[in-house]
Amino acid sequence: MPVPKPVSVKICGLTEPLSLHAAVAGGARYVGFVFYPPSPRSIAPSMAAELARLVPTGVRTVGLFVDPENDFLEHVVSQVPFDLIQLHGKEAPRRIAEVKAAFNIPVMKAIKVGGPEDLAAALEAAEVADRLLFDAKPPARVSALPGGNGIAFDWTLLAGRSWPKPWMLSGGLKPENAAEAVRTTGATALDVSSGVEDRPGHKDPELIRRFLDSVAGL
Repeated sequence: MPVPKPVSVKICGLTEPLSLHAAVAGGARYVGFVFYPPSPRSIAPSMAAELARLVPTGVRTVGLFVDPENDFLEHVVSQVPFDLIQLHGKEAPRRIAEVKAAFNIPVMKAIKVGGPEDLAAALEAAEVADRLLFDAKPPARVSALPGGNGIAFDWTLLAGRSWPKPWMLSGGLKPENAAEAVRTTGATALDVSSGVEDRPGHKDPELIRRFLDSVAGL
C-alpha cells in the first residue's frame, strides 16, 4: 500500500511578520502575498520584499495576481523573489504561457468552480500552467473578490479525479473543515486565506496554528 503524502499548506494573503512567523513555525510549505489592490490582503511590493527576506529555505513564496499587465508584474517581480506566480483572474492559456515566457517563473492557475461544467478549464490550463488551484467561483455580486470570499464549492466534484499537473484546493477552508476537505477530494495541498483571519485581511496566528495542526499527519 502506498504511503500517503503529507498535506502541504499555503497560507495566503500575509501582510506582516507575526503571521508569517506563525505560518513558517507551524509547517506551512508555501506563503502567499496578494498584489490586487481591491483585496483587504493586498500588500505593497516593498513590504512583501521585507517579508520575503524572512522566509526560510524550503518554504516557497507565491505572488498572487489578478489579470496583471506585464508592466505591473515587472514592477513587483523586480522587488520580490517568487518561487511561483499565481494567476487568479480570467487569464486564458495563451496569457499563462506569456507570463511564464516573460518572467521564467512557474505559474499556478486558479480555476473557479461553481459546478462540473467549470472543470473543463482545468484541463485547458494544465497544458501550460505548472500547477492548478481549485477555488470557489465568486458569488454573483459586485462586491465579491476573485478569491478569498470564504466560501466553498462542492468538493465531491473533485472526488476520484486526477489531473495532469499538481494541484491545490482552496475556498472556504478553515481549521474545522480542512481534514474533511482532504478526505473528500484527495487533495495533498491546501490554500487558506480568510479561514485563518479574525477580521478581513488580518491573519490570526492562533488560527494559522490550528489550521496547520488540523492536517498534520493526514
